[in-house]
Order: sequence, then structure tokens, then C-alpha cells
Amino acid sequence: MTLDEFQQSLGLCFRQPDLLQQALTHRSFVNEHSGEPLRDNERLEFLGDAVLDFIAGEMLYERFPELPEGDLTRLRSALVRTEALAEFAGQCHIGEVLRVGKGEETTGGRVRRNNLCRAFEALIGALYLDQGIEAVRSFILPRMLDLLERVMVEALEKDARSRLQEYVQAAFNTTPTYHKVSASGPDHDKDFVVEVFVGENMLAQGTGKSKRAAAQAAASAALDLLLPPTPETNEQA
Repeated sequence: MTLDEFQQSLGLCFRQPDLLQQALTHRSFVNEHSGEPLRDNERLEFLGDAVLDFIAGEMLYERFPELPEGDLTRLRSALVRTEALAEFAGQCHIGEVLRVGKGEETTGGRVRRNNLCRAFEALIGALYLDQGIEAVRSFILPRMLDLLERVMVEALEKDARSRLQEYVQAAFNTTPTYHKVSASGPDHDKDFVVEVFVGENMLAQGTGKSKRAAAQAAASAALDLLLPPTPETNEQA
């Protein structure tokens, strides 16, 4: 993939192509071409890291006005962690255009998670210098919002399912099991139904846009049935 094809695939058009080339240049490539006037992407990586932190923090601050600082910090960390940024880099096919040294490439450097993460941060830094913060927002926010939805579902799932498992193990000396009942609708918009069982007894049913989300809903419904209401709940009722 050429740099022009890379930009076209992402809907980008750098005014300063040298910035883009620098963002996609690993230190190992510069070391193996010491006689050429090349610059690696580490300074751009530093800048991009700060820009991503700011945009993620701003988005979360505006989207969740009631969340305390600690929860906002945890969500931001999930959005800009190495694994998330490497996933973004994979979606952008950065590994196909990343310039790495021969030694680095031989050892899998072109697909190494840390390299992809840093190259993506450098790309963000380069885009910020080339076109400003609004261009970066337009580029990164759709990706962050998609990841945020998955992060929230996984957090809810872990919370409800782990709480249900702890309760069932303590009360019944067993673990709950989940069974998919049905999946309906087109491939891009399916509705799943999942039931949660303790032994042969079905506790509750849940629905969702994925099996995991449906299982989370089933676990939440089961907790509502099994756990007595709190005093606060009674007062609100």
C-alpha cells in the first residue's frame, strides 16, 4: 500500500506528507539508514499520546456529566490503552505502511502490538500538527465511540455475571450456566435471547444485540429475583 492509498483508505489528505512519513517510521528503520536525513516517530508519538488523552477525556466529560472522576479516569484508560490503540492501528492497516528495519521486521515488528500502538499515536500527533484538533476529533471519535460501547457492555457484563456467580456459588454451591434460546433478525441487527440456569432451573431470561449482552441482561434479571431489595429501593418504591 502506498501512502496515497493509505490516506485515501482513511479519508485523510496530509498537507505536509513528510509528517505522515515520519509518523510511519520506526526507530529501527532510521538506525539502518543512518546516512539519510530521516526522523523516527517517537516525538510525534509523545504528542499524539497527549492529544488522544485530551480528546478521550473531553468526550467522556461531556457524555457522562454525572460520572465521578475515578470512573471517568478508568474509562479513559480503557479507550487509550495499548491494546485499544493497536486495534485502531490494525483497522487502519498501519502495519502495511509502517517503515521498520530489516531486523525488526524479521522478528515480527511490523505487527507487534507496541509498535502499532506507537505508530497510531504518532499518526494522531502528525494529523494534529498538519490540520489541527478538529481534524483529529473527526478521525478518532467514531472509533472511540464504537470502542466505548463495547467497554461499557463488557464492564456491565463482568459486574452482573460475577455478582450472580458469587451469589449462586455461596447459596447453592454451584455455578450458573447460560443457554442461547434464539437469534432473530438480519445479520447486521440481530436480537439474541439467553436464559440463565442454576442446575436444571431456569432463573431468568435476557435479550440483547449480542449473546454477551443478552447474557448480561439475564444475569441482571436473575439478581433482581434472587437478591432482596435494599432499604433504599423500598423507600423509592
